[in-house]
Amino acid sequence: MTDSGKAPLPASVLEALGRYDTPTICNALEIVAPHRRLIGFTTKPLVCPFPDLPPMVGYARTATIRATTASPLSASEQQKLRIAYYEYVGTGPGPRINVIQDVDGPEIGFGAFWGEVQSSVHKALGCLGVVTDGSIRDTPQWAPGFQALAGSIGPSHAYVHADSFGGEVRVAGMAVRSGDLIHADRHGAVVIPLEVAAKVPDAAELCGRRETPILEIARSPSFTLEKLKEALARSAEIH
Repeated sequence: MTDSGKAPLPASVLEALGRYDTPTICNALEIVAPHRRLIGFTTKPLVCPFPDLPPMVGYARTATIRATTASPLSASEQQKLRIAYYEYVGTGPGPRINVIQDVDGPEIGFGAFWGEVQSSVHKALGCLGVVTDGSIRDTPQWAPGFQALAGSIGPSHAYVHADSFGGEVRVAGMAVRSGDLIHADRHGAVVIPLEVAAKVPDAAELCGRRETPILEIARSPSFTLEKLKEALARSAEIH
């Protein structure tokens, strides 16, 4: 079961969702979940150092981090927290995507939680990538194929440590609960409600069919305003 208490989706649904980029998924959600038109997606720009990686689709593993102050826990308590965090990240329905909120306020991104080590560890734990408003580093040594959307890139980890995990977080304007289904690529990320996820691929196809006549005339050497009006009318009739 996912954290929300619902059974994980069939792998075929996740595979189908992964065939589309995140903007197309957002378009499709406007059809199947129109009440979410203003919520559920990143609204602030994030850095993507690996733009050529394909879209990732997985269940959220959430955490908060801070870097401007040292952890108040003892060394042994910090180690217990780290192990508990890794156990949380490495269990549950997969694949999984890490969604990490930096809670350093105006100093957000002061220290990087993510780099060569964490990307490698999280990939080994079955995660596809991370969406964070914090900073990342070590991009040349980053785990191959592990996607990253981050608030910034920086050199130091400062006092960075996990502050909490498993709760609701807000990253770049997107509210995420543990177990939410996330779709992300170079453009940003969006939460796909589990109850409509299976409908999204068909809606994405519909969006494509509606765009086709408009794109065909827009790219045609015989383009005219009248032909554009005709294409718009044909597009509106596609259901």
